[in-house]
Amino acid sequence: MILMAPRLPQRLVSRLEERYALLGPLERSAADALPPGAEGARALITIGSYATDAALIGAMRSLGLVLCYGTGFEGVDLGAARARDIAVTNAGTANAEAVAEFAMGLVLASTRKVAEGDRFIREGRWGGNAIERLPLVPGLMGRRMGIYGLGAIGQRIATRAAAFGMEIGYHNRRMAEGVPHAYHATLESLARWSDVLVVAVRAAAENRHAVNAEILAALGPQGHVVNISRGSVVDTGALCDALERKGIAGAALDVFENEPEVPERLRAIGTAVLTPHIAAYSESAQFAQQQLVLDNLEAFFAGRPLSSTVV
Repeated sequence: MILMAPRLPQRLVSRLEERYALLGPLERSAADALPPGAEGARALITIGSYATDAALIGAMRSLGLVLCYGTGFEGVDLGAARARDIAVTNAGTANAEAVAEFAMGLVLASTRKVAEGDRFIREGRWGGNAIERLPLVPGLMGRRMGIYGLGAIGQRIATRAAAFGMEIGYHNRRMAEGVPHAYHATLESLARWSDVLVVAVRAAAENRHAVNAEILAALGPQGHVVNISRGSVVDTGALCDALERKGIAGAALDVFENEPEVPERLRAIGTAVLTPHIAAYSESAQFAQQQLVLDNLEAFFAGRPLSSTVV
């Protein structure tokens, strides 16, 4: 028996139901919201933004595997999982290509004013001549992209940005081996160096609001910030302040602090490009994630090694 916390894609649900007794989805991810029989579930499928805390883990007495559908696992109490010898897996690199290409789409949308150009036409402002048009922008060739979090996704973003003729820098907790890009020991140094700051770091308590007023000030009035990580990494209030007073040139966000809620203040800012957490929503990425869940379930019940283990 397995339990799904969120409502999973129907394609995956159908395949799961062919092989297992399936419970869920949950109204909320909490111990007191578990359905009858959940204490007997051997595996839990969840997503990183859902709380899989010690109480929930403790209530599922037969639990042996937590599968995170997606790369994030910030909501899982890893200590509680280790204490029970419960394995935790995520999507690994299954969606990395899709997220990286979407990140570049957001970079272009913000720096090249794609959404603003769309509004320009829809509002009937285009006269079809050179008298009234959008202001010139620097473009990407020769510009500097700073990547906060040079993991599987960050490295793929770097490859794509380099193809646009951009110079690449990055900040991690430590320097990555065998990487040709400029390493910055602090996020502030990276922001000060960058024309475009892309947030691709894994969400964790220690990087909540890492992109704050100071980092945005370092990025400066010509800078753009793009977030395809988690909304918690960027201080939304500080970002709105910076955009409203033109402390930075623009932002493009696929993730938000309290999804699906997006503050009206942020939605009202014309230099912010906003998308509903869809960076990984390509067929190739979703099908790969689904297959990884199925493969790990099969391996778990057969006693074989798991892929993309976190714990």
